[in-house]
Amino acid sequence: MSNTISEAAPAPAPPSDTASKQAGLRKNGKQWHTTKKPFRPTAGMTAYAQRKTRDQEKAATKALEQEMRDEKEAERNRRIQVIKDRRKAKEEKERYEKMAEKMHQKRVERRKRREKRNKLLNS
Repeated sequence: MSNTISEAAPAPAPPSDTASKQAGLRKNGKQWHTTKKPFRPTAGMTAYAQRKTRDQEKAATKALEQEMRDEKEAERNRRIQVIKDRRKAKEEKERYEKMAEKMHQKRVERRKRREKRNKLLNS
């Protein structure tokens, strides 16, 4: 009879990996923190060649990022310069229109030509 009962009862399942990793509740009640592992100073050491290749990869990505940043900055500066040039031209146009109200047209044209000559000489 004892043989039949032990055969009928299912064998207890072996403990799974997750169950063995979980040691139970923590004493301080901070179950959300990960458990600390022992300090092993040689665990992070890698071969010199591996470090060299990793450093080269880092340098390459850094150079690419810098190049992308420089391109972005150059595009930004170009847009700013276009806006400044446009504002300067508008200001000059308004100034000439104001002059035209007070003076004759030929005199305004003469002044424009003279100012352009001076700009070319000064630059």
